[in-house]
Amino acid sequence: MKLKAFKAAFPYTVPVLLGYVFLGTAFGISLCSKGYPFYLAILMSVIIFAGSMQFVAVSVLTGGLSILSTIIITLTVNARHLFYGLSMLDKFKNMGRKKLYMIFSLTDETYSLLCSLEPPSHIDKNWFYFFIALLNQCYWILGTAIGSIAGSVIPFDSTGIDFAMTALFVVIFVEQWESSKNHLSAITGLLVALICLLICGPDNFIIFSMIGILIVLTFSRRYLEKRITNDRD
Repeated sequence: MKLKAFKAAFPYTVPVLLGYVFLGTAFGISLCSKGYPFYLAILMSVIIFAGSMQFVAVSVLTGGLSILSTIIITLTVNARHLFYGLSMLDKFKNMGRKKLYMIFSLTDETYSLLCSLEPPSHIDKNWFYFFIALLNQCYWILGTAIGSIAGSVIPFDSTGIDFAMTALFVVIFVEQWESSKNHLSAITGLLVALICLLICGPDNFIIFSMIGILIVLTFSRRYLEKRITNDRD
Protein backbone atom coordinates (compact mmCIF):
# COMPACT_ATOMS: atom_id res chain seq x y z
CA MET A 1 0.00 0.00 0.00
CA LYS A 2 2.75 2.46 0.96
CA LEU A 3 4.90 1.53 -2.04
CA LYS A 4 1.98 2.00 -4.42
CA ALA A 5 1.23 5.40 -2.88
CA PHE A 6 4.90 6.37 -3.20
CA LYS A 7 5.03 5.35 -6.87
CA ALA A 8 1.78 7.21 -7.58
CA ALA A 9 2.95 10.38 -5.83
CA PHE A 10 6.46 10.63 -7.27
CA PRO A 11 5.63 11.68 -10.87
CA TYR A 12 3.57 14.61 -9.61
CA THR A 13 6.51 15.90 -7.57
CA VAL A 14 9.04 15.92 -10.42
CA PRO A 15 8.45 19.62 -11.28
CA VAL A 16 9.04 20.44 -7.61
CA LEU A 17 12.16 18.26 -7.66
CA LEU A 18 13.64 20.35 -10.46
CA GLY A 19 12.75 23.60 -8.73
CA TYR A 20 13.64 22.63 -5.17
CA VAL A 21 17.05 21.20 -5.97
CA PHE A 22 17.95 24.46 -7.68
CA LEU A 23 16.39 26.62 -4.96
CA GLY A 24 17.88 24.56 -2.15
CA THR A 25 21.26 24.89 -3.81
CA ALA A 26 20.77 28.66 -4.01
CA PHE A 27 19.88 28.79 -0.32
CA GLY A 28 22.88 26.66 0.68
CA ILE A 29 25.24 28.85 -1.32
CA SER A 30 23.65 32.02 0.05
CA LEU A 31 24.08 30.98 3.69
CA CYS A 32 27.52 29.41 3.44
CA SER A 33 28.90 32.32 1.41
CA LYS A 34 28.29 34.41 4.54
CA GLY A 35 30.70 32.22 6.50
CA TYR A 36 28.27 29.81 8.17
CA PRO A 37 29.09 26.06 8.29
CA PHE A 38 27.48 23.82 5.67
CA TYR A 39 25.71 21.65 8.23
CA LEU A 40 23.73 24.65 9.54
CA ALA A 41 22.03 25.08 6.16
CA ILE A 42 21.14 21.38 6.04
CA LEU A 43 19.85 21.45 9.62
CA MET A 44 17.66 24.48 8.82
CA SER A 45 16.12 22.64 5.88
CA VAL A 46 15.37 19.63 8.11
CA ILE A 47 13.81 21.40 11.08
CA ILE A 48 12.57 24.70 9.59
CA PHE A 49 11.77 23.90 5.94
CA ALA A 50 10.25 27.29 5.20
CA GLY A 51 11.48 28.11 1.71
CA SER A 52 11.28 31.88 1.39
CA MET A 53 11.76 32.37 5.15
CA GLN A 54 15.05 30.49 5.00
CA PHE A 55 16.29 33.00 2.43
CA VAL A 56 15.10 35.80 4.73
CA ALA A 57 16.86 34.06 7.62
CA VAL A 58 20.19 34.64 5.88
CA SER A 59 19.61 38.39 6.17
CA VAL A 60 18.32 37.99 9.73
CA LEU A 61 21.45 36.08 10.80
CA THR A 62 23.85 38.51 9.14
CA GLY A 63 21.91 41.64 10.10
CA GLY A 64 21.93 41.11 13.85
CA LEU A 65 18.18 41.70 14.32
CA SER A 66 16.55 41.41 17.72
CA ILE A 67 14.40 38.41 18.66
CA LEU A 68 11.25 40.55 18.50
CA SER A 69 12.08 41.82 15.02
CA THR A 70 12.82 38.28 13.89
CA ILE A 71 9.45 37.06 15.19
CA ILE A 72 7.59 39.87 13.43
CA ILE A 73 9.38 39.25 10.14
CA THR A 74 8.71 35.51 10.37
CA LEU A 75 5.00 36.05 11.02
CA THR A 76 4.76 38.52 8.15
CA VAL A 77 6.56 36.32 5.62
CA ASN A 78 4.65 33.17 6.59
CA ALA A 79 1.23 34.70 7.30
CA ARG A 80 -0.18 33.11 4.15
CA HIS A 81 0.19 29.68 5.78
CA LEU A 82 -2.65 30.56 8.15
CA PHE A 83 -4.95 30.46 5.13
CA TYR A 84 -3.26 27.35 3.74
CA GLY A 85 -3.92 25.52 7.01
CA LEU A 86 -7.59 26.53 7.15
CA SER A 87 -8.23 25.16 3.68
CA MET A 88 -6.54 21.84 4.56
CA LEU A 89 -8.61 21.05 7.67
CA ASP A 90 -10.81 18.48 5.92
CA LYS A 91 -7.93 16.89 4.01
CA PHE A 92 -5.76 16.36 7.09
CA LYS A 93 -8.39 15.44 9.69
CA ASN A 94 -8.18 11.65 9.20
CA MET A 95 -4.42 11.35 8.74
CA GLY A 96 -3.62 10.22 12.27
CA ARG A 97 0.02 10.58 13.27
CA LYS A 98 0.92 11.81 9.77
CA LYS A 99 -1.15 14.93 10.39
CA LEU A 100 1.58 16.69 12.39
CA TYR A 101 4.12 16.20 9.64
CA MET A 102 1.63 17.36 6.99
CA ILE A 103 1.10 20.59 8.94
CA PHE A 104 4.85 21.10 9.30
CA SER A 105 5.62 20.39 5.63
CA LEU A 106 2.91 22.56 4.05
CA THR A 107 4.99 24.76 1.75
CA ASP A 108 3.61 26.78 -1.17
CA GLU A 109 4.48 24.09 -3.70
CA THR A 110 3.17 21.21 -1.59
CA TYR A 111 -0.03 23.15 -0.95
CA SER A 112 -0.45 23.73 -4.67
CA LEU A 113 -0.15 20.00 -5.40
CA LEU A 114 -2.45 18.95 -2.57
CA CYS A 115 -5.11 21.37 -3.77
CA SER A 116 -5.00 20.33 -7.41
CA LEU A 117 -4.46 16.55 -7.20
CA GLU A 118 -6.77 13.65 -6.54
CA PRO A 119 -5.09 10.28 -5.88
CA PRO A 120 -5.93 7.31 -8.11
CA SER A 121 -8.92 5.32 -6.89
CA HIS A 122 -6.82 2.29 -5.87
CA ILE A 123 -4.34 4.36 -3.82
CA ASP A 124 -4.65 5.27 -0.14
CA LYS A 125 -5.10 9.03 -0.32
CA ASN A 126 -3.49 9.74 3.06
CA TRP A 127 -0.26 7.99 2.14
CA PHE A 128 -0.41 9.62 -1.31
CA TYR A 129 -0.55 13.10 0.23
CA PHE A 130 2.09 12.18 2.81
CA PHE A 131 4.62 11.07 0.19
CA ILE A 132 4.05 14.22 -1.84
CA ALA A 133 5.00 16.28 1.21
CA LEU A 134 7.91 14.03 2.21
CA LEU A 135 9.40 13.87 -1.28
CA ASN A 136 9.24 17.64 -1.60
CA GLN A 137 11.15 18.15 1.64
CA CYS A 138 13.73 15.57 0.60
CA TYR A 139 14.29 17.50 -2.63
CA TRP A 140 14.82 20.70 -0.68
CA ILE A 141 17.27 19.04 1.71
CA LEU A 142 19.17 17.52 -1.22
CA GLY A 143 19.51 20.90 -2.92
CA THR A 144 20.57 22.53 0.34
CA ALA A 145 23.26 19.91 0.87
CA ILE A 146 24.62 20.44 -2.64
CA GLY A 147 24.63 24.23 -2.31
CA SER A 148 26.01 24.38 1.22
CA ILE A 149 28.88 22.01 0.49
CA ALA A 150 29.69 23.82 -2.76
CA GLY A 151 29.41 27.20 -1.04
CA SER A 152 31.82 26.09 1.65
CA VAL A 153 34.60 25.19 -0.76
CA ILE A 154 33.98 27.47 -3.75
CA PRO A 155 33.72 31.29 -3.49
CA PHE A 156 30.38 32.58 -4.84
CA ASP A 157 28.88 36.02 -5.37
CA SER A 158 25.38 35.38 -4.01
CA THR A 159 23.92 38.74 -5.06
CA GLY A 160 20.38 38.25 -6.40
CA ILE A 161 20.37 34.50 -5.85
CA ASP A 162 17.28 34.72 -3.61
CA PHE A 163 15.22 35.69 -6.69
CA ALA A 164 15.17 31.97 -7.49
CA MET A 165 12.21 31.55 -5.09
CA THR A 166 10.18 34.17 -6.96
CA ALA A 167 10.99 32.45 -10.24
CA LEU A 168 9.66 29.13 -8.92
CA PHE A 169 6.39 30.76 -7.83
CA VAL A 170 5.93 32.10 -11.36
CA VAL A 171 6.62 28.68 -12.90
CA ILE A 172 4.09 26.99 -10.59
CA PHE A 173 1.47 29.62 -11.39
CA VAL A 174 1.96 29.15 -15.14
CA GLU A 175 1.80 25.35 -14.78
CA GLN A 176 -1.43 25.56 -12.78
CA TRP A 177 -2.88 28.01 -15.31
CA GLU A 178 -2.13 25.72 -18.24
CA SER A 179 -3.50 22.62 -16.49
CA SER A 180 -6.86 24.24 -15.64
CA LYS A 181 -9.67 25.27 -17.98
CA ASN A 182 -11.17 27.68 -15.48
CA HIS A 183 -8.99 30.68 -14.58
CA LEU A 184 -11.44 32.68 -12.46
CA SER A 185 -9.68 31.88 -9.18
CA ALA A 186 -6.28 32.80 -10.58
CA ILE A 187 -7.56 36.04 -12.10
CA THR A 188 -9.27 36.89 -8.81
CA GLY A 189 -6.00 36.40 -6.97
CA LEU A 190 -4.09 38.59 -9.40
CA LEU A 191 -6.63 41.41 -9.30
CA VAL A 192 -6.97 41.42 -5.50
CA ALA A 193 -3.17 41.34 -5.09
CA LEU A 194 -2.75 44.21 -7.56
CA ILE A 195 -5.36 46.34 -5.79
CA CYS A 196 -3.78 45.65 -2.39
CA LEU A 197 -0.33 46.45 -3.81
CA LEU A 198 -1.54 49.83 -5.07
CA ILE A 199 -3.32 50.67 -1.83
CA CYS A 200 -1.00 49.19 0.82
CA GLY A 201 2.39 49.31 -0.88
CA PRO A 202 4.93 46.53 -1.49
CA ASP A 203 5.82 46.07 2.20
CA ASN A 204 2.31 45.40 3.50
CA PHE A 205 0.19 44.05 0.68
CA ILE A 206 0.70 40.28 1.15
CA ILE A 207 -1.42 39.82 4.29
CA PHE A 208 -4.18 42.09 2.98
CA SER A 209 -4.11 40.26 -0.35
CA MET A 210 -4.57 36.88 1.34
CA ILE A 211 -7.47 38.21 3.42
CA GLY A 212 -9.06 39.79 0.35
CA ILE A 213 -8.68 36.66 -1.76
CA LEU A 214 -10.17 34.52 1.03
CA ILE A 215 -13.19 36.82 1.34
CA VAL A 216 -13.82 37.05 -2.41
CA LEU A 217 -13.46 33.31 -3.02
CA THR A 218 -15.61 32.46 0.00
CA PHE A 219 -18.52 34.60 -1.19
CA SER A 220 -18.15 33.46 -4.81
CA ARG A 221 -17.62 29.78 -3.97
CA ARG A 222 -20.95 28.51 -5.29
CA TYR A 223 -20.56 30.42 -8.54
CA LEU A 224 -17.01 29.14 -9.05
CA GLU A 225 -18.01 25.55 -8.29
CA LYS A 226 -20.86 25.80 -10.80
CA ARG A 227 -18.50 27.17 -13.47
CA ILE A 228 -15.97 24.42 -12.83
CA THR A 229 -18.69 21.75 -13.05
CA ASN A 230 -19.95 23.20 -16.33
CA ASP A 231 -16.41 23.26 -17.77
CA ARG A 232 -15.93 19.58 -16.88
CA ASP A 233 -19.21 18.67 -18.55
